[in-house]
Amino acid sequence: MTTSYASSHDVDVAIAGARAGADVVRMLYGLRLARVDKGAGDFATTADIESEKAILDVIRAARPDDAVLGEEGGQRGAAGAARQWLVDPLCGTLNYAVGTMLVAVNVALREGPAAVADPFGGEVFFTDGETAWVRQDGADDAPLRPTPATRLVDVNLDPPFPSAPGFRTVDLLAHPGFTGHFRPRVVSTTLALAWVAAGRRAAYVTDGGDLSGSVHFAAGIALCRAAGCVVTGIDGAPIDETTRGLVAASDAETHELLMSGTRPV
Repeated sequence: MTTSYASSHDVDVAIAGARAGADVVRMLYGLRLARVDKGAGDFATTADIESEKAILDVIRAARPDDAVLGEEGGQRGAAGAARQWLVDPLCGTLNYAVGTMLVAVNVALREGPAAVADPFGGEVFFTDGETAWVRQDGADDAPLRPTPATRLVDVNLDPPFPSAPGFRTVDLLAHPGFTGHFRPRVVSTTLALAWVAAGRRAAYVTDGGDLSGSVHFAAGIALCRAAGCVVTGIDGAPIDETTRGLVAASDAETHELLMSGTRPV
C-alpha cells in the first residue's frame, strides 16, 4: 500500500521522511554492511544509502517539484530551485558502523520545517519553523524547552579545524571559564542539537565552515532556533555563509559563558 503525502504540510513531510529513514537505519542495524569510501577516513554504509532512498521517496511523493541535496546522492533537481530539502540520512555513521546507537536522521526544508529522528530512541524532534516539539509513539507531542540545568555541553572534536590555530574545539576543554561551569560530552552526531533544544544538553559547540546550508546541521539549527535557543557562529555572529562554526546554547547566559572561550584570537 502506498502512502500519499501530497496534501500534507511541509512539517508532516519532514517528519515522514525522517521516520522513513529511521526505519531503514534501525532495520539494518547490526548487519554486515558494505562501505563506500569517501576519503580522509570517512565512509558511507548501505544503511546511509538506503535511508536516503527512503527519504527521497517520501519527498518525491509529496513535493515532486522540489530540489533535494542529500549527503550521499548530492544535488537532485534544479540547483536554483525556490525550495530545497537538505537530507542527512544517517548522522553518526562511524558510531553506527561499530554498533553504537547514537545516530540521527535529519530532514529539513531550507529556511522552513525540519525533523530529526532518533532511530533507536523512537523519538522525532520537529519544527514547523515557529515552534518545536518532540513526538514519541504512544504519547502526546511535547514542546521542546531548552534549559542549562544539566550543564552538559557536547563538543565536536572531529576534524577539519578551519579556525585553527585561533580556535580549536578541543581547546575549549582546557578553558577555565568552561570547566568552571560545564561538563563536556562527545556523541559525534547532530542528535546533540536536538538534545539542546529539548533541554537535555546546555549547549553544543563545533568548528567548521559554512554550516547554514549543511545537510548535517540544517535540521538541528532549525529546531534550536524554534525552541528559543541562542544560535551563532563561534565568533558570536549570526549563522550564514560567512560564519565559522556553531554554538547552540540553551539561553543567553550559557551562550555568553561559551563565547569567552570560543572567540578566535
